[in-house]
Amino acid sequence: MAGHSKFKNIMHRKGRQDAVRSKLFSRLSKEITVAAKMGDPDPDKNPRLRLAVQNAKGQSMPKDNIQRAIAKATGGDAANYDEIRYEGYGPAGTAIIVEVLTDNKNRSAANVRSYFTKYGGSLGETGSVSFMFDRVGEIVYKLESGDADSLMEAGIEAGADDVETDEDNHTITCAFEDLSEVSKALEASLGEAESVKTIWKPQNLIEVNEEKAGTIMKLMDAFEDDDDVQNVYSNFDISEEVLAKLG
Repeated sequence: MAGHSKFKNIMHRKGRQDAVRSKLFSRLSKEITVAAKMGDPDPDKNPRLRLAVQNAKGQSMPKDNIQRAIAKATGGDAANYDEIRYEGYGPAGTAIIVEVLTDNKNRSAANVRSYFTKYGGSLGETGSVSFMFDRVGEIVYKLESGDADSLMEAGIEAGADDVETDEDNHTITCAFEDLSEVSKALEASLGEAESVKTIWKPQNLIEVNEEKAGTIMKLMDAFEDDDDVQNVYSNFDISEEVLAKLG
């Protein structure tokens, strides 16, 4: 499981659901606005917007919020956002990729650098760690969507590369360029997904001890609380025993 996914689970266990959901809706709205502004405001004619809207629906974002985010782009009052990817190393030599949507590049760069430095990491050059990840499409369904075998069959028929089922979700991955097509096929057979997005999937995971895990969680928390940060990916792995202590 990708490091940031485990971090999300820990945050929910700590009872931060409301705060997490507010942040999530804010990020989903920003992605919808940016996608609508960059292309056609009609999701059927704009693949990026379609995925953003589908993702928002999967996260139970109210329809009015989605429409407001699109209207904000077409109304001409939306800020101009830059998409930037930062790469660096965290505690225990873990690799971290941070994606931001920002209207102030200097602010974002300073903030991201400060988080790395504060928690024993270092910000690197673009490309310094991304070679350790694969850029793939990820489609997540809730467990009630079906059993592992039925999801595996649906994934194969849709053209996915892999299907994994854990205690929380069914996670389907596919080639980056096939995401739109695979998600449409799955939606036809399984309904709307909980999330549909492109991710950086680590090729290998680094297991960290309790001390380093605690510091990594603080670093992830800092990224999570930054309004400019859209996504964070890492290759850390934390055992269930250590997770229980952190939780």
